Amino acid sequence: MGITVMGVAVKFYNRSDELEILEDIYSQCQMSYGKITVLTGRRRVGKTLLAKKFAEKKEHFYLFVSKKAEKLLCNEFIQEYENVLGEKHIGEVKNFIEIFELLLKFGKDHPYVLIIDEFQEFININPSIYSEIQKLWDKYKFETKIHIIFIGSIYSMMIRIFQNEKEPLYGRADRILYVKPFKARVIKEILNDNREYDNENLFYNYLITGGMPRYLEILVESRSFTKNDIIDLIFQKDSFFIGEGKNLLIQEFGRDYGIYFSILELIASGNTSRTEIESILERSIGGYLENLIQEYDLLEKVKPVGCKKQSRSQKYKIKDNYIKFWFRFVYKYMSLVGNERFEYLKKLVHRDLTTFAGPILEKLFIEIKGYSSEFGNIGTYWEKGNKNEIDIISVDDFSKRILCTDVKLNSDKIKINKLKEKTTKLKKIYKGYSFEFEGLSIENIDDMLNRML
Repeated sequence: MGITVMGVAVKFYNRSDELEILEDIYSQCQMSYGKITVLTGRRRVGKTLLAKKFAEKKEHFYLFVSKKAEKLLCNEFIQEYENVLGEKHIGEVKNFIEIFELLLKFGKDHPYVLIIDEFQEFININPSIYSEIQKLWDKYKFETKIHIIFIGSIYSMMIRIFQNEKEPLYGRADRILYVKPFKARVIKEILNDNREYDNENLFYNYLITGGMPRYLEILVESRSFTKNDIIDLIFQKDSFFIGEGKNLLIQEFGRDYGIYFSILELIASGNTSRTEIESILERSIGGYLENLIQEYDLLEKVKPVGCKKQSRSQKYKIKDNYIKFWFRFVYKYMSLVGNERFEYLKKLVHRDLTTFAGPILEKLFIEIKGYSSEFGNIGTYWEKGNKNEIDIISVDDFSKRILCTDVKLNSDKIKINKLKEKTTKLKKIYKGYSFEFEGLSIENIDDMLNRML
C-alpha cells in the first residue's frame, strides 16, 4: 500500500491504515500530552507525502533537515515559525535546540503537528542535537500537546537512533511506522486510472518498481506501461533509474559498500545460498548477510515450508524488486552503461528477463494469496540439493489442506503431473493433509486478484 501523485491529476493512493494510526495518535495528544511518531522506510516510498497528507488540514510545521550548517538551518526554521505564528521572533537563533524548545512551548496551548524530515541528517550536522532533544522532550512532554513526526529515509540510521538502547532517543518514540511500497492491488488501481491495465502490464510494473510510488509516478508521467516501453525508459542516457540503485545504497553502506554490492549482485543473479556466495567471493560473509537482514532490511531468509526450526536449509532473497533488478541488469553491466551501449544492453535484458521474472511472478502470487485469510502459511518448498522444488505451498491447518502451485510465465509450460511427483516427502511431513494442485501464469493475475480481494 502507499501514496503517490500520478500524472496531471493529483491523486492520493491508499495509506488509509497509516492515516488512521496517525489520526488516533493526534487525538491522544489533544486529550493528554505530546507524542512522537517515527516514519521510516526506504527512499521513494512516500513518507513525506503521507505526513503532509495527514497534516494538511491541521495546524502544522514542516521542517526539512538539509545538509547545511546548523545556523543556516535555523534561519530557515525560524522563518517557518514566524510564518505560522504571524509575528516576528525577537533575537537571533543559532542552535536548533532553541527552536525546538520554542515549538514545544507553543504546543502547550496549541495542539499541532510538527514534521521534521530527514531527521537522521542531524548526525552529520550536530550529533549532540539528539541528546538535547531527549532532555527537552522529557522536560516538556507532559506539558505540550504536539504530535511530532520524525521522518528518515536512511533506515539503518533511524533504527539506530530510536531502537538502540545506547542512543539518547531510545524508547522515546510512541510509534514507529515502517512505510511499505504499494501492493499489487494498488498498482492495478493506478493502471486502471490510466486505462493501461492488463495482466502483463501489471506484472512488469510490479517486477520493475516493486510497487515503489516514485517509480510508478515516473512510469505514468512518461506513459511507459508495457514491458518494452519500461525497458526503453530505463536504459537510456541520463536515465533516473540507472543511478538510482547506487544513490540509494552508498550512504547506507558507507566504506563497506563494495562487499555489500558484490553480495547483492550475486544474489540477484541467482546465487542464493551462503555457500555459493562465499565460494565465489572467497571470504566469509556471515556478518554482512546478517547486517543486510537486520540493519538494512534488504534481505530475507527463506526456508522451505514444513522444515524443522533448526534446519539449515535456507536461501537469501532481495526483498525489494527494483534493487534486485538494478543489481541484475544495471550494476552487473556497468561497463556497458558507462560506454552508453544501451541498445546492446537492452538485448541482454530481453534475453535474460524470462529467467529473472519467474521468481518475481512467484512472489507476486504469494502476495496476492496473502490478501485472503484462506491459508495460514504460504511459501516455497525444496529439498536438499534444490531437488523437488515447488514454487508455492499454501497450508490450511484448520481443514488440513495443502495447495501446491506450479508457476510459469507461459501457461503452456505448466506440468501438474510433474508437480504431483514432487510431493512424496512433503506428504510424509504433512500426514493426514489433503493435497490439491494448480498452475498459475501471467494470464491468471487478474482472476487471482479478484478472488482474493
